Amino acid sequence: MQDRITLGMNRTGLRTSPMEAEAMLSGLPMQEDTPMPEIGLEDIRAQYLEESEPVGSMPPPTTLKGVVGTVAETLSGNRLHVLLDKIGERAAYERSGTRLYDAMLQRLATETALPEGMTRELVEEIRDEEARHFALCVEAIEDLGGDPTLQTPCADLAGVQGMGLMQAINDPRATLSQALQTLLAAEVIDVASWELLIELATQLGRDELVTQFTDALTRENEHVARVTDWLRLSLQADLSLSGDRGQEDSTT
Repeated sequence: MQDRITLGMNRTGLRTSPMEAEAMLSGLPMQEDTPMPEIGLEDIRAQYLEESEPVGSMPPPTTLKGVVGTVAETLSGNRLHVLLDKIGERAAYERSGTRLYDAMLQRLATETALPEGMTRELVEEIRDEEARHFALCVEAIEDLGGDPTLQTPCADLAGVQGMGLMQAINDPRATLSQALQTLLAAEVIDVASWELLIELATQLGRDELVTQFTDALTRENEHVARVTDWLRLSLQADLSLSGDRGQEDSTT
């Protein structure tokens, strides 16, 4: 794994090889005279959007508690399945978040020095909190009479989002700073999503869930602050010619 970004023979930019770039660009004017197809790319995408089916659906409740809760909320003018869908999303995302920190812990086994304040114990602490948030979502779904094993539509999309983050943090070419940037991206999404979930639970009058979700949000805000500090110090070390990250990690 690379310690930091280094200078090398990156040839992806046009200015690296101006002669070849000129030859490549010389063919562009010819394309202006090429007749455009009857259906453009935007039209094709619009057609897909019109014809596509939803990612998934929410099934009817399978427990008495779920039936009673759904009927009660429907009579109040609310749709309980919307809340269940978003809690399912958080469960999927928190599961991915746990795996992201598992990947970071694996990276730490090869790191000789970490940013000041970053230790394996603190990374494990955040990892465990992500796992507890997943368990919290599972419990909340069960309390509402839902099925925690169900992959809801929003959970499906969250899984796809998590795949990109997992690919980024598991890339062996990525530096520690880049891995931390991936964690920060995940945490920022996490914070905003918990805030929206709290609003939904509040609207439905689920005070106990609001309290639990607010506690989770507090922890996630702490994660953002901590990972941001680690990333800042890591980038400062990358910028410094000395390359000193500031703190040796005695646990790796």
